Amino acid sequence: MALFLAHALFSFLLLLPTFSVAQTNGKITVNLSLSTTDDSPWLSPSRDFAFGFRQSFNSPDFFLLSIWYYNVPDKTIVWHAKINGDKLAPRGSKVKLTADRGLVLTGPQGEDLWTSQSLTGDATYGVMNDTGNFVLEDGNFKKVWESFQNPTDTILPTQIMERTGALSSRQSETNFSKGKFQLRFDQDGNLALNTINLPTDEPNPPYYKKESTASKQLVFNESGDFYILKENDERITLAQGSLSTGNLYFRVTLNFDGIFALYSHPKTSTGNERWTAIWSEPDNICLAPVDSVSSMTGVCGYNSICKLNPQDKRPTCECPRRYSLLDPNDPYGSCKPDFIQLGCTEDEVNSQQDLYYLEQLTNTNWPFSDYNKLTAFSEEKCRNSCLQDCMCAAAVFSTNNVCWKKKLPLSFGRFDENDGGKVFIKVRNGNSTLPGPSFGSFPNPRNEPVEKKKNQDGLILVLSLLLGCSVFVIFILIGATCHGFFYKKKVSDIDRNGSVLQMNLRCLTYKELLEATDGFKEELGRGAFGIVYKGALKMGSNVLPVAVKKLNSSAQEKEMEFKAEVEIIGKTHHKNLVRLIGFCDEGAQRLLVYEFLSNGTLAGFLFGDLKPNWKQRVQIAFGIARGLLYLHEECNTQIIHCDIKPQNILLDEYYNARICDFGLAKLLMMDQSQTQTAIRGTKGYVAPEWFRNMPITAKVDVYSFGVMLLEIICCRRSVFVESDREDEAILTDWAYDCFREGTLDVLVEYNMEALDDMEKLERFVKVAIWCIQEGPSLRPTMRKVMHMLEGVVDVPIPPCPSPFTTT
Repeated sequence: MALFLAHALFSFLLLLPTFSVAQTNGKITVNLSLSTTDDSPWLSPSRDFAFGFRQSFNSPDFFLLSIWYYNVPDKTIVWHAKINGDKLAPRGSKVKLTADRGLVLTGPQGEDLWTSQSLTGDATYGVMNDTGNFVLEDGNFKKVWESFQNPTDTILPTQIMERTGALSSRQSETNFSKGKFQLRFDQDGNLALNTINLPTDEPNPPYYKKESTASKQLVFNESGDFYILKENDERITLAQGSLSTGNLYFRVTLNFDGIFALYSHPKTSTGNERWTAIWSEPDNICLAPVDSVSSMTGVCGYNSICKLNPQDKRPTCECPRRYSLLDPNDPYGSCKPDFIQLGCTEDEVNSQQDLYYLEQLTNTNWPFSDYNKLTAFSEEKCRNSCLQDCMCAAAVFSTNNVCWKKKLPLSFGRFDENDGGKVFIKVRNGNSTLPGPSFGSFPNPRNEPVEKKKNQDGLILVLSLLLGCSVFVIFILIGATCHGFFYKKKVSDIDRNGSVLQMNLRCLTYKELLEATDGFKEELGRGAFGIVYKGALKMGSNVLPVAVKKLNSSAQEKEMEFKAEVEIIGKTHHKNLVRLIGFCDEGAQRLLVYEFLSNGTLAGFLFGDLKPNWKQRVQIAFGIARGLLYLHEECNTQIIHCDIKPQNILLDEYYNARICDFGLAKLLMMDQSQTQTAIRGTKGYVAPEWFRNMPITAKVDVYSFGVMLLEIICCRRSVFVESDREDEAILTDWAYDCFREGTLDVLVEYNMEALDDMEKLERFVKVAIWCIQEGPSLRPTMRKVMHMLEGVVDVPIPPCPSPFTTT
């Protein structure tokens, strides 16, 4: 026993120095690890900084691998591991220091979540420095990796950001996913703040720029001085620390709202101190100059108003009256009207002045939403002109008697006390407001006067006090009232197991849809499976515009498949899919009711007289890819669309891509692996396996997406028989020839916007060619397609897509 105790004591004494070093010198030896259940992080010698897991602010079962100020009351995070897809580490994860891979973060099942990539040698140990830099060093004390070279949203004293580096904001104070703001050096070496087009890193024009051509580094020294160092060693000072860092903590952070600021915090804290901003840019982000780019929304989302807090120069975003947040959890996001907007066609049957009135705002403007300028106008004429124009969403009457008419979506909304113009935003009368309470709408802090709409007789209409609810609430109400409208016999017919009760779908009779479409009067379009009609569903005193697809006889042959398919579609929910609202299954009549989208099809958008801008087309391509990925891999039952084409892609009011008719084609293909399956799809988009003795898989959608991606890139149809040149008639063949010959400028008809983004243009063309490979096994999955489009993985040079086929 004595021998055992002696051995135990000796072992403890051996371990004691290692434990002491880890806690006081900040050194971490290879093979040491931390888990989400550990209470003690790895500390720097001064205990100023800690490295370890921080519990998510929004979910107790997820954690952020991070570095933070250990002695500051709010434990401010200054660095975090960027796990693929902005994911968090689930409970049970651990991080381990290894010699060959450095820091390795693994999940509860042992799967890799993140590693400290690009090691320049084997790691012997790690060091949590008093500067806040976590460093991996080899046996010769040479750095092989450091957190300072992989910054997130913060720069600390002694840290240097090279010209190729960048900072990315988080999405919110508590959400550490990548936000839409970025700090970087532009091509000329100027320090710039700009928004990016998520989920890509595609930068928009800067909203702040520090002229500093030929810059090489952004330096934050240990005295708190913050400056740009140029190639000739000239300094351009941005800010200076007013006191020694011996008394203060300093940090420079790109905040989630786009403000880039230098902060200080006393080291001897009593618990009541806060971080104090001692320098920030821009001075007023709401009024920051930006280029007029329609795909940008600035600090706040569409239809929103940016207002600066004069105390801390931080922006807030507000929705106008009768508007509310599109996403209640995103106060900096877009706003939507709380009233039904039927569009010009429907409004023509009524007087615009009977349907709408004007809310007056003060010192407010949306400078990049103009579509008409009327000079030598009076205020009364300006108001009436907007009221009588179905395109007009708002009007600004300036002090020089100019009337600016604006259309939705309103972009770059801003409040400016020096703006002397009058702003009128058009809203529908109270009896056309969506029912229920409004979620996430902001109160009007300025108590602005409301201008009542005047009719020709001089009568004043009373402003309705009820705000509308979001479209989301409408769908909930539809699902909740389904059982009240749907009689018991029909419930038993639809699903004897009662699974229809799990769907948020409205169950409609044929008579209701006959009335809703005015006898199927207005046709929106037609396809292989039926005709789509425009309709309007009555819900109490309100009307919801819808698109009703009346399936033809060939689409009604299999009753059980139809019911199963409706249940599958009813359970899908994705921002890039058209939402199914209800259905009818009555006798021989089978109809599907979808939400109505105001901007029509992608075909009309791409192949019209005006070519859409490159950035819009890029975002549309991403949206379609995300929707297909969801159908193929992320919903409960795999759905193969089988008819992907621009006519089956609809655009909502913000030109977001929404796939329609998903699942309907699969309804007709229960024997899809059999060679007898009838060909589905549209000429020019059909995969080769449809014509061969091959099984049909999700790769048929990948092929169609590739064809459509080329159409999005070129703004031309896949088959162009009117072409004067025979070699350009088939887009897929011509695109490969242009790629092989290095003439992508010809492919995009010398469009400068696309050619200025040559890296992405070439990547998109290569992805499209991989998608249209003749052999299904050569085509990537939609998940791989997304990764290639985003630039997450390299796109290899594709082979000829049709090596065994001649055109």
